[in-house]
Amino acid sequence: MKELVLRLLPEIEEIKDAGTKDKVIACWAEAIEFRGWTEELLRNIPFTLLAENVEIMFIDHVRAVCSMCIACDDVLNKYHGRKKTPIDRDHLVAGALLADVGKLLEFEIIDGKPVKSVYGKHIRHPFSGVGLAFKHGLPSEVMHIIATHSKEGVGEKRSPESIIFHHADFIDFELVK
Repeated sequence: MKELVLRLLPEIEEIKDAGTKDKVIACWAEAIEFRGWTEELLRNIPFTLLAENVEIMFIDHVRAVCSMCIACDDVLNKYHGRKKTPIDRDHLVAGALLADVGKLLEFEIIDGKPVKSVYGKHIRHPFSGVGLAFKHGLPSEVMHIIATHSKEGVGEKRSPESIIFHHADFIDFELVK
């Protein structure tokens, strides 16, 4: 399963801390196994069910948003330095890779089409994503990114990493919607 996760999400290699990297992989492995997702399905389900005719697939969205977060961190560091923009890159990348992992619990395939599962009608992906991250021992800073990235985070004080992820995520979402 680890090989599949790394093949789908090579950005995991950006995480320097081996323990954090392993925990991110474990979250993805558990989410994939929850419904028996295959690589083909993961590469071919839309990243959202909130818009019609979505042509951006789930894995591509996760990778694109994570890459935007990395690029943003690089730009901020280049122009402001770590002292003025203190970003924990491992937390940023882990949070970016895990923010939507709960969609693998929220979605299911019925008659060949992705739909919101009964579970997903009760528990949105930020909540199940935090649950997976908690279960696998990820730091609260990573859980904060997952928890605050969507509408569930409105009104919450976001960490710098969460601010970066939230905006990168909505760039991708708004351009598709």
